[in-house]
Amino acid sequence: MNPAVPEQKPVKPGASGTLNEWLTYLESIHSKPIDMGLDRLKVVQRQMNFALNGVVFTVAGTNGKGSTCAMLESILIQAGYKVGMYTSPHLIRFTERARINGEEVAETDLIAAFERVEQARTDTSTSLTYFEFTTLAVAWLFSQTSLDAVILEVGLGGRLDAVNAFDTDCAICTSVDLDHQAFLGPDRESIGREKAGIFRPGKPAIVGDPKPPQSVIDHAEAIGADLWMFARDFNYSGDKQQWAYGGRSMRRAALAYPALRGTNQLLNASAALAALESVRDRLPVPAQSIRQGFLLVEWPGRFQVLPGQPTVVLDVGHNPHAAAHLRESLDNMGFFPYTHCIFGMLADKDAVAVVNALNDRVDHWHLVPLEGDRGRSTEQLLQQLAQAGVDSPAFDWVGNSQALAKGGIAKQPPEKSVQSYNSVSQAYAVVTSAVPPNDRILVFGSFLVVAQAMQAKEAIRKRPG
Repeated sequence: MNPAVPEQKPVKPGASGTLNEWLTYLESIHSKPIDMGLDRLKVVQRQMNFALNGVVFTVAGTNGKGSTCAMLESILIQAGYKVGMYTSPHLIRFTERARINGEEVAETDLIAAFERVEQARTDTSTSLTYFEFTTLAVAWLFSQTSLDAVILEVGLGGRLDAVNAFDTDCAICTSVDLDHQAFLGPDRESIGREKAGIFRPGKPAIVGDPKPPQSVIDHAEAIGADLWMFARDFNYSGDKQQWAYGGRSMRRAALAYPALRGTNQLLNASAALAALESVRDRLPVPAQSIRQGFLLVEWPGRFQVLPGQPTVVLDVGHNPHAAAHLRESLDNMGFFPYTHCIFGMLADKDAVAVVNALNDRVDHWHLVPLEGDRGRSTEQLLQQLAQAGVDSPAFDWVGNSQALAKGGIAKQPPEKSVQSYNSVSQAYAVVTSAVPPNDRILVFGSFLVVAQAMQAKEAIRKRPG
């Protein structure tokens, strides 16, 4: 019998360690990738002895929180404030998660912050998850800079999320719907209570969900938060040219529509303006900065329409709530003969409900696998499509792409079809080359799918010839 192989301890990067080496190390230092709770993080935070400066906004929500963060950042930068923003996950580079005045922080600065957290973690013999460790590092980095505002996006839930270790001056809950039920609870009421955990007594609590769970309202009232509810304390109105915001004591008229596309963006925009109204004594913002902020805001992967033909739409949505809004946004785009969907989802997401929401808007499904412990294979996706009632025939889009590349004649596809691919990059290359220029391509289902499609697009652009 072979002796048991001793478990190898993770090796901390040396003085010349790269950011990728550090990130690999951080993935291995805790027994679970997700381990809800604030106790471990607070032990290390006390050892590091730092606090955030500036007005702190904490943003939670099932969908819309990233877009809301981006709008807040854009408006505050236009108003001349120095702003730190922390979001997750990233699409391509880890540095996307930490920005100061819209610029990603340098890798060297992040590594220095990692070393600071690692020393405190070692001194206190505390184990941290990847997200806890990186959240502490970014927060410490922000604390070393004189910032007027800090925007923190919740990673998962709210009450026990790492960003909730830091007190907020204004909490925002954008929406509450079913996602991450294994960690947050089985229904909207339990999930809403988790998200409301970012509220603070006496501080503004902005709720952008038009129909929030009662648990959100009850928790705000129980702790004495200053509850701002959509349709009661703030609202919006508009026509095709412009829109207006109305708050408790402030109106903003003749506003430009946010540069971010999608049917839900005015809800997010009005929640952002309510948040700014609630702290206007500390961060006054002129009307022109609001207009410019909305015009210039960028947030990749959120109903992002790429230039050129065929039309390509990137959307990181990954739950039924997001799929329902995506359906509306697709309907508002005008006519396309056929819609193709490059589609992949993680195994813990409700693929059947997502497909149900989009089934009659998608003509051709192009299924891609996602790797890792939470990944879902194309075989599993086919089963999910069947459960959702998709019975479209298979079609060789790969063969069509190859025929076109050789100058041959492609086969006529059926009205509807399904095909599986080995990777997102293969699917993106095939579909963008094989479909007619007037068709529409939707890349959807996960941050991973969108990120890999963006990388595939860049690889195609760099090909010689």
